[in-house]
Amino acid sequence: MLCSSNSFRSLNPIFSSSINKPLIFRSLRIIKFTVSAKMDQNDAAAAAAAPPFTFLTRKPYSPPSWASHLNPLPSHTFSLGHLPTPIHKWNLPNLPYNTEVWLKRDDLSGMQLSGNKVRKLEFLMADAVAQGADCIITIGGIQSNHCRATAVAAKYLNLDCYLILRTSKILVDEDPGLTGNLLVERLVGAHIELISKEEYAKIGSVTLTDILKEKLLKEGRRPYVIPVGGSNSLGTWGYIEAIREIEQQLQTARNKLKFDGIVVACGSGGSVAGLSLGSWLGTLKAKVHAFSVCDDPDYFYDFTQGLLDGLNAGVNSRDTVDVQNAKGLGYAITTSEELKFVKEIATETGVVLDPVYSGKAAYGMLKDMAENPKKWEGRKILFIHTGGLLGLFDKADQMAPLVTNWSRMDVHESVPREDGIGKMF
Repeated sequence: MLCSSNSFRSLNPIFSSSINKPLIFRSLRIIKFTVSAKMDQNDAAAAAAAPPFTFLTRKPYSPPSWASHLNPLPSHTFSLGHLPTPIHKWNLPNLPYNTEVWLKRDDLSGMQLSGNKVRKLEFLMADAVAQGADCIITIGGIQSNHCRATAVAAKYLNLDCYLILRTSKILVDEDPGLTGNLLVERLVGAHIELISKEEYAKIGSVTLTDILKEKLLKEGRRPYVIPVGGSNSLGTWGYIEAIREIEQQLQTARNKLKFDGIVVACGSGGSVAGLSLGSWLGTLKAKVHAFSVCDDPDYFYDFTQGLLDGLNAGVNSRDTVDVQNAKGLGYAITTSEELKFVKEIATETGVVLDPVYSGKAAYGMLKDMAENPKKWEGRKILFIHTGGLLGLFDKADQMAPLVTNWSRMDVHESVPREDGIGKMF
Protein backbone atom coordinates (compact mmCIF):
# COMPACT_ATOMS: atom_id res chain seq x y z
CA MET A 1 0.00 0.00 0.00
CA LEU A 2 1.37 3.38 -1.01
CA CYS A 3 0.34 5.21 2.13
CA SER A 4 -1.46 4.45 5.37
CA SER A 5 -3.21 6.53 8.00
CA ASN A 6 -0.11 6.34 10.15
CA SER A 7 2.12 7.54 7.32
CA PHE A 8 -0.16 10.54 6.80
CA ARG A 9 0.26 11.49 10.42
CA SER A 10 4.04 11.15 10.47
CA LEU A 11 5.83 14.49 10.87
CA ASN A 12 7.59 15.96 7.88
CA PRO A 13 10.34 18.62 8.33
CA ILE A 14 8.77 21.08 5.90
CA PHE A 15 5.55 21.15 7.91
CA SER A 16 7.09 21.26 11.40
CA SER A 17 6.38 24.95 11.92
CA SER A 18 2.65 24.28 11.86
CA ILE A 19 2.20 20.99 13.68
CA ASN A 20 -0.11 22.56 16.25
CA LYS A 21 -2.63 23.55 13.60
CA PRO A 22 -5.33 21.20 12.22
CA LEU A 23 -3.86 19.21 9.33
CA ILE A 24 -6.35 20.37 6.73
CA PHE A 25 -5.47 24.02 7.44
CA ARG A 26 -1.75 23.55 7.97
CA SER A 27 0.41 25.90 5.92
CA LEU A 28 -2.56 26.97 3.81
CA ARG A 29 -1.45 29.93 1.75
CA ILE A 30 -3.90 31.27 -0.79
CA ILE A 31 -2.06 33.34 -3.35
CA LYS A 32 -4.01 36.42 -4.38
CA PHE A 33 -4.34 37.57 -7.99
CA THR A 34 -3.31 41.23 -8.34
CA VAL A 35 -1.55 43.37 -10.89
CA SER A 36 2.22 43.67 -10.65
CA ALA A 37 4.07 46.76 -11.81
CA LYS A 38 6.67 44.50 -13.36
CA MET A 39 4.26 42.99 -15.86
CA ASP A 40 4.46 44.10 -19.44
CA GLN A 41 1.56 46.00 -20.96
CA ASN A 42 -0.23 42.92 -22.29
CA ASP A 43 0.07 41.04 -19.01
CA ALA A 44 -1.07 44.04 -16.96
CA ALA A 45 -4.16 44.40 -19.12
CA ALA A 46 -5.01 40.73 -18.74
CA ALA A 47 -4.47 40.81 -14.99
CA ALA A 48 -6.64 43.84 -14.31
CA ALA A 49 -9.53 43.16 -11.97
CA ALA A 50 -12.53 42.05 -13.97
CA PRO A 51 -15.46 44.47 -13.85
CA PRO A 52 -18.82 43.10 -12.68
CA PHE A 53 -21.14 41.24 -15.03
CA THR A 54 -18.37 39.89 -17.28
CA PHE A 55 -19.25 36.21 -16.79
CA LEU A 56 -20.39 34.64 -20.09
CA THR A 57 -19.19 37.64 -22.08
CA ARG A 58 -17.08 37.43 -25.23
CA LYS A 59 -13.97 39.58 -25.19
CA PRO A 60 -10.93 40.25 -27.42
CA TYR A 61 -7.91 38.16 -26.51
CA SER A 62 -4.41 39.55 -26.04
CA PRO A 63 -1.77 36.82 -25.56
CA PRO A 64 1.16 36.97 -23.14
CA SER A 65 4.09 38.84 -24.69
CA TRP A 66 6.18 35.65 -24.68
CA ALA A 67 3.52 33.82 -26.72
CA SER A 68 2.69 36.57 -29.21
CA HIS A 69 4.82 34.94 -31.93
CA LEU A 70 2.66 31.80 -31.99
CA ASN A 71 0.41 31.36 -34.99
CA PRO A 72 -2.54 31.32 -35.27
CA LEU A 73 -3.47 33.58 -32.36
CA PRO A 74 -7.02 33.43 -30.94
CA SER A 75 -9.01 36.60 -31.53
CA HIS A 76 -11.55 36.22 -28.71
CA THR A 77 -12.43 34.23 -25.60
CA PHE A 78 -15.60 33.68 -23.59
CA SER A 79 -15.50 34.19 -19.84
CA LEU A 80 -16.70 30.77 -18.66
CA GLY A 81 -14.47 29.93 -15.69
CA HIS A 82 -14.18 31.39 -12.22
CA LEU A 83 -10.56 32.40 -12.54
CA PRO A 84 -7.91 32.69 -11.23
CA THR A 85 -8.08 29.46 -9.25
CA PRO A 86 -6.27 29.42 -5.89
CA ILE A 87 -2.91 27.84 -5.07
CA HIS A 88 -2.13 26.39 -1.65
CA LYS A 89 0.33 24.06 0.00
CA TRP A 90 -0.65 20.38 0.01
CA ASN A 91 0.34 18.42 3.10
CA LEU A 92 1.13 15.08 1.51
CA PRO A 93 2.87 12.31 3.48
CA ASN A 94 6.43 11.00 3.25
CA LEU A 95 7.75 13.42 0.67
CA PRO A 96 11.45 13.30 -0.22
CA TYR A 97 13.75 15.53 1.83
CA ASN A 98 12.93 19.24 1.57
CA THR A 99 10.30 18.64 -1.13
CA GLU A 100 7.13 20.72 -1.20
CA VAL A 101 3.96 20.06 -3.18
CA TRP A 102 1.56 22.89 -3.89
CA LEU A 103 -1.91 22.54 -5.38
CA LYS A 104 -3.42 24.58 -8.22
CA ARG A 105 -7.16 24.19 -7.66
CA ASP A 106 -8.60 24.06 -11.16
CA ASP A 107 -11.28 21.83 -9.66
CA LEU A 108 -12.64 25.12 -8.28
CA SER A 109 -13.02 26.78 -11.69
CA GLY A 110 -16.78 26.43 -11.46
CA MET A 111 -19.58 24.07 -10.47
CA GLN A 112 -21.13 22.46 -13.56
CA LEU A 113 -18.11 23.73 -15.51
CA SER A 114 -15.50 22.66 -12.95
CA GLY A 115 -12.10 21.34 -13.94
CA ASN A 116 -9.50 21.94 -16.58
CA LYS A 117 -11.85 21.71 -19.57
CA VAL A 118 -13.35 25.14 -18.97
CA ARG A 119 -10.04 26.81 -19.85
CA LYS A 120 -10.04 25.17 -23.29
CA LEU A 121 -13.73 25.85 -23.81
CA GLU A 122 -13.23 29.59 -23.28
CA PHE A 123 -11.36 29.63 -26.60
CA LEU A 124 -13.26 26.88 -28.42
CA MET A 125 -16.72 28.28 -27.70
CA ALA A 126 -15.64 31.76 -28.80
CA ASP A 127 -14.57 30.26 -32.12
CA ALA A 128 -17.85 28.34 -32.44
CA VAL A 129 -19.89 31.50 -31.95
CA ALA A 130 -17.66 33.43 -34.36
CA GLN A 131 -18.34 30.78 -37.01
CA GLY A 132 -22.10 31.09 -36.53
CA ALA A 133 -22.62 27.63 -35.04
CA ASP A 134 -26.02 26.76 -33.60
CA CYS A 135 -24.94 23.46 -32.05
CA ILE A 136 -21.84 21.74 -30.70
CA ILE A 137 -20.64 18.18 -31.29
CA THR A 138 -18.07 16.47 -29.12
CA ILE A 139 -17.10 12.96 -28.09
CA GLY A 140 -15.70 11.05 -25.12
CA GLY A 141 -16.18 8.29 -22.58
CA ILE A 142 -19.47 7.59 -20.83
CA GLN A 143 -18.29 9.65 -17.81
CA SER A 144 -16.40 12.28 -19.81
CA ASN A 145 -15.80 15.45 -17.79
CA HIS A 146 -15.13 17.26 -21.05
CA CYS A 147 -18.49 16.26 -22.51
CA ARG A 148 -20.31 17.42 -19.38
CA ALA A 149 -18.48 20.76 -19.37
CA THR A 150 -19.15 21.22 -23.09
CA ALA A 151 -22.86 20.49 -22.66
CA VAL A 152 -23.14 23.12 -19.91
CA ALA A 153 -21.07 25.72 -21.78
CA ALA A 154 -23.19 25.22 -24.90
CA LYS A 155 -26.41 25.83 -23.01
CA TYR A 156 -24.93 28.91 -21.33
CA LEU A 157 -24.46 30.30 -24.84
CA ASN A 158 -27.87 29.13 -26.12
CA LEU A 159 -26.42 26.38 -28.31
CA ASP A 160 -27.60 22.78 -28.61
CA CYS A 161 -25.11 20.07 -27.75
CA TYR A 162 -24.66 16.58 -29.20
CA LEU A 163 -22.50 14.11 -27.29
CA ILE A 164 -21.13 10.85 -28.67
CA LEU A 165 -20.40 8.74 -25.60
CA ARG A 166 -18.36 5.54 -25.57
CA THR A 167 -19.72 2.65 -23.50
CA SER A 168 -19.53 -1.14 -23.28
CA LYS A 169 -21.09 -3.35 -25.95
CA ILE A 170 -23.65 -4.81 -23.54
CA LEU A 171 -24.87 -1.35 -22.50
CA VAL A 172 -24.90 0.46 -25.84
CA ASP A 173 -28.63 -0.23 -26.38
CA GLU A 174 -29.60 0.62 -22.79
CA ASP A 175 -30.53 3.89 -21.12
CA PRO A 176 -27.16 5.27 -19.93
CA GLY A 177 -28.54 6.27 -16.53
CA LEU A 178 -28.09 9.35 -14.39
CA THR A 179 -24.83 8.76 -12.58
CA GLY A 180 -22.19 11.48 -12.26
CA ASN A 181 -21.57 13.51 -15.40
CA LEU A 182 -24.52 11.88 -17.19
CA LEU A 183 -27.00 13.47 -14.81
CA VAL A 184 -25.71 16.98 -15.53
CA GLU A 185 -25.56 16.35 -19.29
CA ARG A 186 -29.15 15.13 -19.37
CA LEU A 187 -30.39 17.90 -17.08
CA VAL A 188 -29.12 20.55 -19.50
CA GLY A 189 -30.72 18.75 -22.44
CA ALA A 190 -27.70 17.37 -24.28
CA HIS A 191 -28.48 14.93 -27.10
CA ILE A 192 -26.66 11.68 -26.28
CA GLU A 193 -25.53 9.22 -28.95
CA LEU A 194 -24.06 5.96 -27.62
CA ILE A 195 -21.31 4.02 -29.37
CA SER A 196 -19.64 0.80 -28.24
CA LYS A 197 -15.97 0.79 -27.33
CA GLU A 198 -15.37 -1.72 -30.12
CA GLU A 199 -17.02 0.50 -32.75
CA TYR A 200 -15.15 3.51 -31.40
CA ALA A 201 -11.82 1.70 -31.72
CA LYS A 202 -12.54 0.60 -35.31
CA ILE A 203 -14.02 3.84 -36.62
CA GLY A 204 -12.22 6.51 -34.57
CA SER A 205 -13.40 9.72 -32.95
CA VAL A 206 -12.81 11.97 -35.97
CA THR A 207 -14.91 9.85 -38.34
CA LEU A 208 -17.67 9.45 -35.76
CA THR A 209 -17.98 13.20 -35.22
CA ASP A 210 -17.85 13.75 -39.00
CA ILE A 211 -20.76 11.33 -39.47
CA LEU A 212 -22.88 13.20 -36.96
CA LYS A 213 -21.82 16.54 -38.43
CA GLU A 214 -22.98 15.50 -41.92
CA LYS A 215 -26.30 14.32 -40.52
CA LEU A 216 -26.90 17.64 -38.78
CA LEU A 217 -25.83 19.65 -41.84
CA LYS A 218 -28.46 17.80 -43.89
CA GLU A 219 -31.03 18.84 -41.28
CA GLY A 220 -30.09 22.48 -41.81
CA ARG A 221 -28.06 22.83 -38.61
CA ARG A 222 -24.71 24.62 -38.26
CA PRO A 223 -22.59 22.27 -36.11
CA TYR A 224 -19.18 23.02 -34.63
CA VAL A 225 -17.03 19.99 -33.76
CA ILE A 226 -14.82 19.92 -30.67
CA PRO A 227 -12.37 16.97 -30.52
CA VAL A 228 -11.83 14.57 -27.63
CA GLY A 229 -11.01 16.54 -24.48
CA GLY A 230 -11.09 19.82 -26.40
CA SER A 231 -7.51 19.00 -27.30
CA ASN A 232 -6.50 20.81 -30.47
CA SER A 233 -4.14 23.72 -31.07
CA LEU A 234 -6.84 26.29 -30.28
CA GLY A 235 -7.77 24.53 -27.04
CA THR A 236 -4.09 24.49 -26.09
CA TRP A 237 -4.35 28.24 -25.47
CA GLY A 238 -6.40 27.51 -22.36
CA TYR A 239 -3.33 26.30 -20.50
CA ILE A 240 -0.94 28.71 -22.14
CA GLU A 241 -3.13 31.34 -20.51
CA ALA A 242 -3.10 29.34 -17.25
CA ILE A 243 0.69 29.68 -17.15
CA ARG A 244 0.31 33.46 -17.36
CA GLU A 245 -2.15 33.22 -14.46
CA ILE A 246 0.36 31.23 -12.38
CA GLU A 247 3.14 33.71 -13.20
CA GLN A 248 0.98 36.58 -11.98
CA GLN A 249 0.12 34.73 -8.78
CA LEU A 250 3.79 34.05 -8.09
CA GLN A 251 4.72 37.68 -8.69
CA THR A 252 2.41 38.71 -5.86
CA ALA A 253 3.34 35.90 -3.45
CA ARG A 254 4.81 37.16 -0.19
CA ASN A 255 7.44 34.43 0.06
CA LYS A 256 8.85 34.77 -3.49
CA LEU A 257 7.82 31.21 -4.29
CA LYS A 258 9.27 29.55 -7.40
CA PHE A 259 8.16 26.19 -8.75
CA ASP A 260 10.71 23.71 -10.10
CA GLY A 261 8.18 21.37 -11.67
CA ILE A 262 4.53 20.99 -12.61
CA VAL A 263 2.63 17.71 -12.26
CA VAL A 264 -0.61 17.04 -14.12
CA ALA A 265 -2.69 14.12 -15.33
CA CYS A 266 -2.61 13.50 -19.07
CA GLY A 267 -5.79 12.19 -20.69
CA SER A 268 -6.14 13.82 -24.11
CA GLY A 269 -2.96 15.90 -24.20
CA GLY A 270 -4.22 19.46 -24.61
CA SER A 271 -3.60 20.64 -21.06
CA VAL A 272 -0.11 19.13 -21.11
CA ALA A 273 0.69 20.86 -24.41
CA GLY A 274 -0.42 24.26 -23.10
CA LEU A 275 1.31 23.93 -19.73
CA SER A 276 4.59 22.69 -21.18
CA LEU A 277 4.72 25.28 -23.97
CA GLY A 278 3.72 28.15 -21.69
CA SER A 279 6.22 27.19 -19.01
CA TRP A 280 8.97 26.82 -21.64
CA LEU A 281 8.29 30.19 -23.30
CA GLY A 282 7.38 32.22 -20.21
CA THR A 283 9.25 33.04 -17.03
CA LEU A 284 8.20 29.92 -15.12
CA LYS A 285 10.68 27.51 -16.78
CA ALA A 286 9.31 24.58 -14.74
CA LYS A 287 9.52 21.11 -16.27
CA VAL A 288 6.10 19.52 -16.73
CA HIS A 289 5.69 15.95 -15.44
CA ALA A 290 2.64 14.39 -17.08
CA PHE A 291 1.17 11.15 -15.76
CA SER A 292 -0.77 9.50 -18.58
CA VAL A 293 -4.03 7.77 -17.66
CA CYS A 294 -4.52 6.20 -21.09
CA ASP A 295 -2.35 5.26 -24.07
CA ASP A 296 1.43 5.33 -23.59
CA PRO A 297 4.10 8.05 -23.26
CA ASP A 298 5.26 7.84 -26.89
CA TYR A 299 1.72 8.49 -28.11
CA PHE A 300 1.48 11.63 -25.98
CA TYR A 301 4.90 12.92 -26.99
CA ASP A 302 3.80 12.64 -30.62
CA PHE A 303 0.32 14.06 -30.02
CA THR A 304 1.68 16.99 -28.02
CA GLN A 305 4.21 17.63 -30.77
CA GLY A 306 1.36 17.87 -33.26
CA LEU A 307 -0.39 20.50 -31.15
CA LEU A 308 2.83 22.50 -30.76
CA ASP A 309 3.48 22.31 -34.49
CA GLY A 310 -0.08 23.52 -35.07
CA LEU A 311 0.95 26.74 -33.31
CA ASN A 312 4.28 26.98 -35.15
CA ALA A 313 5.98 26.90 -31.76
CA GLY A 314 9.30 25.49 -32.98
CA VAL A 315 9.61 23.47 -29.77
CA ASN A 316 10.30 19.75 -29.22
CA SER A 317 7.75 18.15 -26.88
CA ARG A 318 10.40 15.87 -25.36
CA ASP A 319 12.31 18.94 -24.20
CA THR A 320 9.31 20.46 -22.41
CA VAL A 321 7.51 17.53 -20.81
CA ASP A 322 8.30 14.22 -19.13
CA VAL A 323 5.48 11.71 -19.67
CA GLN A 324 5.14 8.74 -17.32
CA ASN A 325 2.64 5.90 -17.46
CA ALA A 326 0.02 5.97 -14.70
CA LYS A 327 -2.94 4.26 -16.39
CA GLY A 328 -2.70 1.14 -14.22
CA LEU A 329 -5.24 -1.42 -15.44
CA GLY A 330 -6.51 1.00 -18.09
CA TYR A 331 -8.46 4.18 -18.69
CA ALA A 332 -11.18 4.74 -16.05
CA ILE A 333 -10.42 1.32 -14.51
CA THR A 334 -9.50 1.82 -10.88
CA THR A 335 -7.92 -0.71 -8.54
CA SER A 336 -8.93 -1.05 -4.89
CA GLU A 337 -5.49 0.28 -3.92
CA GLU A 338 -5.96 3.41 -6.06
CA LEU A 339 -9.42 4.01 -4.58
CA LYS A 340 -8.05 3.54 -1.07
CA PHE A 341 -5.42 6.15 -1.91
CA VAL A 342 -8.12 8.62 -3.03
CA LYS A 343 -10.05 7.96 0.19
CA GLU A 344 -6.98 8.47 2.42
CA ILE A 345 -5.95 11.68 0.65
CA ALA A 346 -9.46 13.06 1.18
CA THR A 347 -9.60 11.97 4.82
CA GLU A 348 -6.23 13.38 5.79
CA THR A 349 -5.91 16.52 3.64
CA GLY A 350 -9.49 17.46 2.74
CA VAL A 351 -8.66 17.34 -0.98
CA VAL A 352 -10.96 15.10 -3.01
CA LEU A 353 -9.32 13.65 -6.11
CA ASP A 354 -11.17 12.02 -8.97
CA PRO A 355 -10.34 8.34 -9.62
CA VAL A 356 -9.68 8.68 -13.37
CA TYR A 357 -7.29 11.63 -13.73
CA SER A 358 -5.85 13.53 -10.76
CA GLY A 359 -6.19 10.51 -8.47
CA LYS A 360 -4.00 8.38 -10.73
CA ALA A 361 -1.58 11.27 -11.32
CA ALA A 362 -1.11 11.88 -7.59
CA TYR A 363 -0.76 8.15 -6.97
CA GLY A 364 1.88 7.93 -9.71
CA MET A 365 3.70 11.01 -8.43
CA LEU A 366 4.01 9.73 -4.85
CA LYS A 367 5.00 6.29 -6.11
CA ASP A 368 7.77 7.83 -8.21
CA MET A 369 8.87 10.00 -5.29
CA ALA A 370 9.14 6.89 -3.11
CA GLU A 371 11.11 4.97 -5.75
CA ASN A 372 13.28 7.87 -6.99
CA PRO A 373 13.56 10.34 -4.08
CA LYS A 374 16.75 12.01 -5.38
CA LYS A 375 14.87 13.09 -8.51
CA TRP A 376 12.47 15.16 -6.37
CA GLU A 377 14.57 16.21 -3.35
CA GLY A 378 14.60 19.92 -2.55
CA ARG A 379 12.08 20.77 -5.25
CA LYS A 380 8.86 22.78 -5.12
CA ILE A 381 6.20 21.07 -7.22
CA LEU A 382 2.91 22.51 -8.43
CA PHE A 383 0.23 19.84 -8.87
CA ILE A 384 -2.65 20.81 -11.17
CA HIS A 385 -5.95 19.48 -9.82
CA THR A 386 -7.98 19.07 -13.01
CA GLY A 387 -11.32 18.41 -11.32
CA GLY A 388 -13.53 15.47 -12.25
CA LEU A 389 -15.30 15.11 -8.90
CA LEU A 390 -18.48 13.81 -10.58
CA GLY A 391 -16.50 10.80 -11.78
CA LEU A 392 -16.37 9.55 -8.20
CA PHE A 393 -20.10 8.84 -8.25
CA ASP A 394 -19.52 6.20 -10.92
CA LYS A 395 -17.26 4.40 -8.42
CA ALA A 396 -19.72 4.54 -5.49
CA ASP A 397 -20.12 0.76 -5.25
CA GLN A 398 -16.35 0.26 -5.21
CA MET A 399 -15.91 3.03 -2.64
CA ALA A 400 -18.61 1.74 -0.28
CA PRO A 401 -16.35 -0.69 1.66
CA LEU A 402 -13.90 2.18 2.31
CA VAL A 403 -16.40 4.59 3.88
CA THR A 404 -17.98 2.61 6.70
CA ASN A 405 -17.58 5.21 9.45
CA TRP A 406 -21.22 5.57 10.48
CA SER A 407 -23.47 4.30 13.27
CA ARG A 408 -26.85 4.93 14.81
CA MET A 409 -26.65 7.58 17.52
CA ASP A 410 -27.01 5.97 20.92
CA VAL A 411 -29.36 7.97 23.17
CA HIS A 412 -29.80 6.35 26.58
CA GLU A 413 -33.35 5.81 27.78
CA SER A 414 -32.62 7.90 30.87
CA VAL A 415 -32.39 11.04 28.73
CA PRO A 416 -35.70 12.91 29.30
CA ARG A 417 -38.07 13.32 26.37
CA GLU A 418 -40.34 16.37 26.27
CA ASP A 419 -43.13 16.30 23.77
CA GLY A 420 -42.70 18.96 21.10
CA ILE A 421 -39.09 19.88 21.80
CA GLY A 422 -36.82 19.14 18.87
CA LYS A 423 -39.62 18.43 16.45
CA MET A 424 -38.74 19.18 12.83
CA PHE A 425 -42.22 18.90 11.33
